[in-house]
Amino acid sequence: LMAAVLFSGCSTTAQAETSAKTEVSEAANRLEAIKERGYMEVVMEPYLAPYEFIDPSKKGDEMYVGADVELAQYIAEQLGVECRIIPLDFATVLSSITEGKYDMAISGLAYTPARAEAMEMSKGYFYGSEENLYGIILGEELSEKIRSKEDIKELTVVVQSGSIQELFAAELPEGCGELKRVSATTDGYLMVQEGKADVCITAIKPAELYIEANPDCGLCISPYIDFEVDEELQGSRICMEKGET
Repeated sequence: LMAAVLFSGCSTTAQAETSAKTEVSEAANRLEAIKERGYMEVVMEPYLAPYEFIDPSKKGDEMYVGADVELAQYIAEQLGVECRIIPLDFATVLSSITEGKYDMAISGLAYTPARAEAMEMSKGYFYGSEENLYGIILGEELSEKIRSKEDIKELTVVVQSGSIQELFAAELPEGCGELKRVSATTDGYLMVQEGKADVCITAIKPAELYIEANPDCGLCISPYIDFEVDEELQGSRICMEKGET
């Protein structure tokens, strides 16, 4: 009986996968498939305020809030379909799009040449007004000791895996003592706060919001160090499977 149930389950799964593939193949492209099924699936890592974050007072899809969430909902409204938010860790957000598992990623994604090769990237939809968009967050006791990128050479640095901050770490003039990677930027802040890392390379705006929300965290943003991004590469982008223009 168990063997029969298992066999039946495998058969059902295979049928579901075949059905899903047929649904996509019958449509001219992913846009048409979205319209036919009546919903679009948007992946994001929901821990990057103010772009996307979780409102604990709400439940279901309504708990996901922020500028990127509103943008996703707006696109769905324009297409006349439902918007379904799929929360994933950042590295999986990227891989799920390159593998075509979901329709699009809207997750504060910056342009990089590697991403542009692996997936379609929209024109920039948000450009920060700050002159220094990226910098470091560190303990207050280190703030006056770390005055240049060269001062980081013997420190433990933490970055979000797969992020543009990871590229900045690789470009440090004298490297660093140790490089650690985390799935969410907020995990990097906590590592610095708990003494497991010395500095976290981060986008400035989320770091400011974190400090504002946690005034006793003992962290600050360095006024001396920032990372420049080529003007042509600036702007948050929506990412889609390669070829789905």
